[in-house]
Amino acid sequence: MKINLKSIAFFILAAGLTLASCNRDDDDDDTVTPGENVTVKGSLTNNTIWAAKNKYLLEGFVYVESGATLTIEPGTIIKGDKATKATLIIKPGGKIIAEGTKTKPIVFTSNQARGSRNYGDWGGVIVLGKAPVNKTPATIEGENISTFGGTDPTDNSGILKYVRIEFGGIAFETDKEVNGLTLGGVGSGTTIENVQVSNTGDDGFEWFGGTVNVKNLISYKNLDDDFDTDWGYSGRVQYGLAFRDPKIADQCTCSDSNGFESDNDASGSEATPQTSAKFANISIIMADGTPDAKFRSVFRLRRNTAISIYNTLGVGAFPKGGIELQDASTQANFVSDKADFRGLVLGGMTKAIVAGDETKLKDAVRKNIFGIDVTTLGLNASYNAGTGKPGLLPQSSSQLLTGGVTLPAGFEANTFVGAFGTTDWTDGWANWDPQNTDY
Repeated sequence: MKINLKSIAFFILAAGLTLASCNRDDDDDDTVTPGENVTVKGSLTNNTIWAAKNKYLLEGFVYVESGATLTIEPGTIIKGDKATKATLIIKPGGKIIAEGTKTKPIVFTSNQARGSRNYGDWGGVIVLGKAPVNKTPATIEGENISTFGGTDPTDNSGILKYVRIEFGGIAFETDKEVNGLTLGGVGSGTTIENVQVSNTGDDGFEWFGGTVNVKNLISYKNLDDDFDTDWGYSGRVQYGLAFRDPKIADQCTCSDSNGFESDNDASGSEATPQTSAKFANISIIMADGTPDAKFRSVFRLRRNTAISIYNTLGVGAFPKGGIELQDASTQANFVSDKADFRGLVLGGMTKAIVAGDETKLKDAVRKNIFGIDVTTLGLNASYNAGTGKPGLLPQSSSQLLTGGVTLPAGFEANTFVGAFGTTDWTDGWANWDPQNTDY
């Protein structure tokens, strides 16, 4: 057999080059490209991805236009500029895919330094869709330009999952602040789960119409109301914690602070669709201390609203009281069974029933408990701790674990009262000290 030395030399050289090439590729793979500081302003008109390796700064109104999708990778940090009142607005027909994970939540937060962040450092997140709303035209307060709502109850505006929104609530106009998360005409095709809104200068969550179903919400030390429903919102919300700082309430002369606030519309009209959302397994907790006088009620329900609330806990010294069906039309909705209240446990306030049909509210079949001594509920010893993570799970002997009613169709079945049974769904992704987190 004849051996071609030139061929052998060629193959040896080629092999060496191949190995060298592989080693360079491996080295390149091991080298992480440094992230960038990316400033975002104006409109996103094409599909866009925000990468976790970068940090993003929003300036002014940032719009995701109809036909465009903004995808945000798990673990991404997005900050809002204070001077320009930065706010992220998803327009009808646009989508946001912000699907974080339990270990890598997506965070929208203040651009101020750790230790100096404050309520209203930027705007917040606004998602607008094409589901029914009872107001025409429906525009965002303060911005007054973008319209929303339509005839598609199953409209899909994307995904918000394992997301935190912190230090928003800047005023677009005087006394017209942005909420932490605003949902306007958002349809049931949208997924919203595991969202925490903290230290916001207005409401934690506000729904203006729409049909979206939501679960696992945290409203943490926000300024105004925790859960606010208007303009015909008719979706379902299950598992929500509202934790209040007694020293922090809305000081505006036109407002006060409540766990729930709900209207059909500003005038209490018969406009349809009527606000008729259903909430289940909510905990409204006032932290330890004397509440500011601008706090009002656990449930301030008024202006012809017809929302229903099930298996929900309210504890703390709310100055006005517990459940307040504030006007005749709202009370009539309850008497006629348009609205329903079952499995409520209210304690710690001076007056558990502020206004409403007491006989019907106290009907034994409803399993409502009003004016209970909170110390008998079997809450965790640190359930109202003002700093650090509060104790969320009731003691194993607590009556809250078995005291609820059977929930209506569409909710996950359970019979516990409040946001937590034996599982802490906040574990791993929620933040109980956003002021001192290094972003």
